[in-house]
Amino acid sequence: MDFLYEKISYLRGLADGLDVKADTREGKLFNALMDVIEEIADGMSDIVEEQDEVNEYLDLLDEDLSTVEEELFGDIEIDEDEYDDDDYDFDFDDEDDEDDIEDNLGFKED
Repeated sequence: MDFLYEKISYLRGLADGLDVKADTREGKLFNALMDVIEEIADGMSDIVEEQDEVNEYLDLLDEDLSTVEEELFGDIEIDEDEYDDDDYDFDFDDEDDEDDIEDNLGFKED
């Protein structure tokens, strides 16, 4: 994320080199835009740090899970090809469920 801060510094230096005055309309606009860009860069930096923490935590959980699996299953090999996701058909369509309930209870709309 350092590259963003380097680019922000470059733009501020460029504005200084162009003699953009902070008390002009253009200067006020430029400074406001630079402040917003810097806040965005700060937010992105925070997100990256939090993501790194989450990744470290997930790695620890994965290690713990591996330990638990080893304790529970030992040397048992599980054939993952034996289990197919298509074996289970879940119906998440609520519209059909209302019609099924009405049909089963004997209620039908005329």
